[in-house]
Amino acid sequence: MGEKYVLGVDIGTTSTKAVLFSPAGKVIEKHGVEYPLFSPTPATAEQDPEVIFAAVIESIKETVAKSNVNAEDIVCVSFSSAMHSIVAVDKKGEPLTKCITWADNRSAHWAQKIMDEYNGHEIYLRTGTPVHPMAPLSKLLWLKEEHNELFSSVHKFVSIKEYVFYKLFHEYVVDYSIASATGMFNLRNLDWDEEALEVAGVTKDHLSKPVSTTHSLTGLDEKFAQETGLLASTPFVVGASDGVLSNLGVDAIDPGVVAVTIGTSGAIRAVTNKPVTDPKGRIFCYALTDDHWVIGGPVNNGGMIFRWVRDQLGEQEIQKAKELGKNSYDLLTEMASNVKAGAEGLIFHPYLAGERAPLWDANARGSFFGLGLHHKREHMVRAVLEGILFNLYTVLLALSELIGEPKKIKATGGFARSEVWRQMMADIFGQEVTVPESFESSCLGAALLGLYSIGEIDSLNAVSSMVGETHQHAPNEENAQTYQELSSIYIRLARLFKEEYANIAAFQEKQS
Repeated sequence: MGEKYVLGVDIGTTSTKAVLFSPAGKVIEKHGVEYPLFSPTPATAEQDPEVIFAAVIESIKETVAKSNVNAEDIVCVSFSSAMHSIVAVDKKGEPLTKCITWADNRSAHWAQKIMDEYNGHEIYLRTGTPVHPMAPLSKLLWLKEEHNELFSSVHKFVSIKEYVFYKLFHEYVVDYSIASATGMFNLRNLDWDEEALEVAGVTKDHLSKPVSTTHSLTGLDEKFAQETGLLASTPFVVGASDGVLSNLGVDAIDPGVVAVTIGTSGAIRAVTNKPVTDPKGRIFCYALTDDHWVIGGPVNNGGMIFRWVRDQLGEQEIQKAKELGKNSYDLLTEMASNVKAGAEGLIFHPYLAGERAPLWDANARGSFFGLGLHHKREHMVRAVLEGILFNLYTVLLALSELIGEPKKIKATGGFARSEVWRQMMADIFGQEVTVPESFESSCLGAALLGLYSIGEIDSLNAVSSMVGETHQHAPNEENAQTYQELSSIYIRLARLFKEEYANIAAFQEKQS
């Protein structure tokens, strides 16, 4: 046997990636396959589970083939996956529905009903998943009430990762991490929550067997062993969810270290050694391992809001970028950097796609507040960038209430490429911000969990030797003071607007 390698696979919302790592965390080879999201109505967000399964097989196959590594030198394959998905399957494991993703909003009415009539807050305190249309708990109630004929004929309700594992190993298992993102898994008992199942209208028999995130399966179906180029005896570690593994992959697992990610959407997460839920219901709590729990908040409105402002206000920059061979986003952040911190009193609430944390309000809508004749386009662009960060800062405040002030902030995602935006985060958060040198954090997190599972490493802290740092930003004191003053106004405004969000959302619906 030569050098040992580990394969991390991340089943994401828009693509599946497989990355082959050396034991030191060096990327040897990788391959990704994209797939579409079907949105025939504004509230629908589905995918074809068979297309995703094919993407998993192709990603592994291509990565193994391109790497020229011998199959016997791959010590394990370990998985990361997007959360909150549901596929209904029949007794043969064939899908009866598409994969209903976290972004599907069709159960919004039923999520509200769970909160108002079915003891939703108490269920959240035990299960760690805020009651929201993203959660499988809400989706199952919606299917039961509005599609009962289909619902009654279902053998199992599984996540996309469980669907993949069933096809590979003919066994239904769900890791504690994905289970803890369903809204139906009791964090303290590490088993399905009776009251939540009753609300959803299912029994334990309708769901997979919960297992630790370090649980592994062997005996890969021979057909897929041949197709992927792996040995049938290679251990497949069930792994965890993409969010918690991203924390591991950027070395944000020690107490007081907070990971902030801004991609299309965004999230703030920290690791604790026991489950923690919020009496005010603002944050999630998901499992990483039996003694690592990740708490935090996901936001809908991240980089996609920057794209919105570019498309609506940045026509000149888009054109100029083409002429100069530059990035239009870079030109916009450059323009925003010429405006003082606080955009001269212009505040932007970025709720263009409703909001999860900290509001948990699908009706939330965006707004500029404080507009005056002295404000120009560049003020609006700066206010948008600041607004996205103010929103994340309010989630950080909720986390701080529960586990204390963070000692270190690690920032990842597409936004981390922008020096202006990184500095803005340090100023708004009032803390030093570090950017880890890790581009495949969920895959690396999965690979590390896999190595830990099979005893190749004895602690997850081995990640610290694999992750370097690319940038550090200390807060500018003057800017930090400005933002402290503005963040108070930002938070008070959000509370004042809350009463009217449902009214404006109802009005917009009538107009559409």
